[in-house]
Amino acid sequence: MKIRIILPLILVSLLYIPACKQSKYDPTVCANTSLIHHSIDKTTEIIVHDIFSPVVAGRIYAYTNIALYETLRQGHPEYKSLAGQVRDLTEVPAPPADPKVDVNLAGLHAYVTVAKALIFSESEMEDYTNAMYADLKAKGLPDDVFEASTAYGKQVADHILAWSKKDNYAQTRSFPKYTVNKDPNRWQPTPPAYIEAVEPHWREIRSMTLDSANQFAPEFPTAFSTDTNSQYYKEAKAVYTVMDSNKEEKLAIANFWDCNPYVMHQQGHLMMATKKITPGGHWMGIVGLATRKAGLDMVGTAEAYAMVAIGLFDGFISCWDEKYRTNMVRPETYINRFIDPRWEPSLQTPPFPEYTSAHSVITAASAVIMTSMFGENFAFADSSELQYELPVRSFNSFKEAAAEASISRFYGGIHTMPAIENGAVQGTRVGEHVLSRVHTRVK
Repeated sequence: MKIRIILPLILVSLLYIPACKQSKYDPTVCANTSLIHHSIDKTTEIIVHDIFSPVVAGRIYAYTNIALYETLRQGHPEYKSLAGQVRDLTEVPAPPADPKVDVNLAGLHAYVTVAKALIFSESEMEDYTNAMYADLKAKGLPDDVFEASTAYGKQVADHILAWSKKDNYAQTRSFPKYTVNKDPNRWQPTPPAYIEAVEPHWREIRSMTLDSANQFAPEFPTAFSTDTNSQYYKEAKAVYTVMDSNKEEKLAIANFWDCNPYVMHQQGHLMMATKKITPGGHWMGIVGLATRKAGLDMVGTAEAYAMVAIGLFDGFISCWDEKYRTNMVRPETYINRFIDPRWEPSLQTPPFPEYTSAHSVITAASAVIMTSMFGENFAFADSSELQYELPVRSFNSFKEAAAEASISRFYGGIHTMPAIENGAVQGTRVGEHVLSRVHTRVK
């Protein structure tokens, strides 16, 4: 099993935090935006290590970043609470009237505390947190400021975690597993590992802003048919022949946006796995790149991460609702049965139904939200997966990046075009809905 550890890089970067030891403690020097980015990168690393599915990873990003934002905004009256805007969230505790409380440091503590509670590898997050605090103290962070700030951060974390426990996630852990239907138009496990269906009950998770899981249900998919003259057959045949031209370019795009958290490789009787970032993790990386380029402060950075994470959370609920309602067969299964039994897609097919494309939904939602925050023509170089040995790709806008992410699933052989195109419409509607429901600035 190939696992790439990036913790040493994070720890090395912490050494460059400016000293806090001054005649008067300056909280903006000790706790800064770099620590937000490092903490989110560490969360992504652990999500990869723990092999969380894309939807569960999205849940982790949402609660951690809401905890961060809700704490940091306490020091910025121009920012609004998400309480009363996202479902069932009440006001987090206000900071005590104690000048030793640094809300920036408290926000970081709230973040890592929630993250530690939601991942499996708790010791990894604990080691990272201890190293961060040790470095800050070595640079002059006063003990009384540390104690008061982390105590408040824990209060916020406890509040967010109590809220998270009411989203039906724990209950769905014991719900029945997906039952395979032999009907040829229904989803079935795909090679090489034939993994069982991922999270068939995710639509039952409490949303952040959606009125219902099916609020933005897309058009119904093309009617299934094995007739070679049918529209369905033609759509499958297009997947089959997609690599007949410009293969090198299409394969580069497919691999860049693959984001399959657990890819199996078989050599004879030996089965190995490569762990990768999730699609939500990729967009968290893009948020980090954009906020750095824009030079946002801590609360502005937290705002961007939280808003995109909310879009990811609701985008996955909307998409999974459609996936398990229509329960469509994957192109790989259809092509192997009715076109070419030896054909293999360029990417490994993920273990859940075809319609709609999750990449299309969540990337469109993310692009809509980020465009509203950074502008229509915010160009950026996407280096978010360099540590996973993927090259940098440049984009003129978030929507351009989202469009490429969507079409990558067609190039990879794992989605038909209707799943991609209708998924992008679905995700756009989710993103616009989040923006209409959640307002972070006081007018």
